[in-house]
Amino acid sequence: MTKLTDIARRLIGVTAVVTFAQSPLHAADDYPARPVRMIVAFAPGGSADINARIVGQKLGTELGGSIVIENKGGAGGNLGAVEAKKSAPDGYSIFYATSAVALAPSVYANPGFQAKDFEPISLTATIPLVLVVSKSVPTTNPAELVAWLKEQDGKVNYASSGRGALLHLAGALFLKETGTKAAHVAYRGSAPAITDMLGGSVQFMFLPINEISSHLESGALKAVAVTHAQRIPQLPNVPTMREAFGLQTMDIGAWQGLLVPADTPKDVTRKLSGALERTLQSPDVKKRLVELGSIVLGGTDKDYADYMQAEATRWAKIVQETGAKAE
Repeated sequence: MTKLTDIARRLIGVTAVVTFAQSPLHAADDYPARPVRMIVAFAPGGSADINARIVGQKLGTELGGSIVIENKGGAGGNLGAVEAKKSAPDGYSIFYATSAVALAPSVYANPGFQAKDFEPISLTATIPLVLVVSKSVPTTNPAELVAWLKEQDGKVNYASSGRGALLHLAGALFLKETGTKAAHVAYRGSAPAITDMLGGSVQFMFLPINEISSHLESGALKAVAVTHAQRIPQLPNVPTMREAFGLQTMDIGAWQGLLVPADTPKDVTRKLSGALERTLQSPDVKKRLVELGSIVLGGTDKDYADYMQAEATRWAKIVQETGAKAE
């Protein structure tokens, strides 16, 4: 009896070890077993938050679970990125990242994270920017606008959602390329900048189409050009920056994608990748994103990694040439 008991104990011990050893190999079998947190590094209502909620809702369904959006704004998106970096690499904290992750190394001395801190899943969408002017600006004709800016010689203001943000860099690049001057006014987010544009205290800025469509429709703000290589369906009569100003350097999008903390198990990232691919192929998700001005992307993890590297290199050069840093 004692011998049988000893054997049983040894078998139980062996089984426990095998079960423990095998469990990581099947980490994705039950994933997600609880709600997944999607970190958005900007405030509710902005372009990233709007798209994250559309994508997150469907992604949760495709995973067989639910996604909870957590807004962690501040420092041009750095606070959210750092929060994602510090999260456990188990698939229960995912990061709805934006172009800010590629800009940060160039515009901040110490953003608190590096590209190697994350593993890419896939790009999701990009949102073209629109060069908009307030009603106080006398023209939307590109040539006349440049002439007016030169005449003002730095006496007008352009707004952005914050120093070092994509909207700041877009404005600085525009001034450099057109040989014009304007004072930069940095706001804490797009919403207060738009409010002052409507009031006329700032004269122009670049904004994602999905943040200003209602103001363009009402005529409260005026569109000059879009930062996409082709005209966009939402503004078919508005020229591209290439058409309007002859600028090949102003193809700019507020791109977005899904990242996870480095060392997240491969079976979990594969499950996320498959679910995200199905999400972006969903007719309903596509329709909602496109209606709001987004261009749906998708692609592989390598596509995303290569794109981030190319964008980081591009904007590092622009920051160096324009001096448009956050600090």
